[in-house]
Amino acid sequence: MYQYHKWLRSFHAVARMSSFTAASEYLNIGQPTISEQVSALERKFSVELFHRRGRYIELSFSGRMLYDITQGLFGQEDEALQLLQSFRQHKHGLLRIGAVSPPIAMSLTYSLMQRYPEIDLETSFTTEIGTLERLYNFDIDLAILALSEFDSRLSTKLYRSCPILAVVRDDHPWTKLAEVSVQHIIGQPVVLREKGSRTRQLVEEGCLAHNVKLNCTMQLNSREAIVHAVVHGIGIGFVSAVEYADRPGTKAIAFVEQPFNINYYLCCLQIRRNRPMIAELFDELDTATTPGQD
Repeated sequence: MYQYHKWLRSFHAVARMSSFTAASEYLNIGQPTISEQVSALERKFSVELFHRRGRYIELSFSGRMLYDITQGLFGQEDEALQLLQSFRQHKHGLLRIGAVSPPIAMSLTYSLMQRYPEIDLETSFTTEIGTLERLYNFDIDLAILALSEFDSRLSTKLYRSCPILAVVRDDHPWTKLAEVSVQHIIGQPVVLREKGSRTRQLVEEGCLAHNVKLNCTMQLNSREAIVHAVVHGIGIGFVSAVEYADRPGTKAIAFVEQPFNINYYLCCLQIRRNRPMIAELFDELDTATTPGQD
């Protein structure tokens, strides 16, 4: 059985790194050993785990099924080692949080710092796809994401719901109004996030529901870039209320109908749902007045 563990460890590293060379560096084992152990696994069970095309490799269907299992197997092994290392450092644990929204994540991080001063906290930010990948790989323990689809591998709870606001330059006619109707968007030049952005998706869906056609003049891949475009008069932008910083030269405007709202979800892997700190956070959300999803 120990022999299989070594073979599976090599397979997992290659699958995770998408490279035999990178897997060798990751495990600090010679590449010929990695290659032989993966080949031994394939020979033993008469299965092709990788499609090899020269130096390029990709997981086969069987390989993807096995990788789903080894993610949990070696993810929990890594978690055990992190716990042991925390004992050596006289700490009581480590909690790693990933998110797409710094304001939302930092609010949670600060709350956890107050409640668990003995815990090491790590918070990182990347795209939704990148954050999910890190969650599946056990590189983070919790994620806060504006999900549009829910994976059965995840346990999720609604963490916070926020309206999406318009952001305009401080000399825009809307600044004289307390709030505007979604119909005011008609004819306005707008600056949108890139396709695939949850904010953009919600704005487009809300406008469609109100028969409002968007006049998109520019697409940008960050909320900071959106605000800069607004300052330069390129168009109006849209950001979550929690993510709007009162940047000089801009003003946030609410909509009468509240046509756009974004939900942020607390997410973890199902198999880690009952870890003490994670369970406590989810249980608190269970008792909140706003129901979530699980």
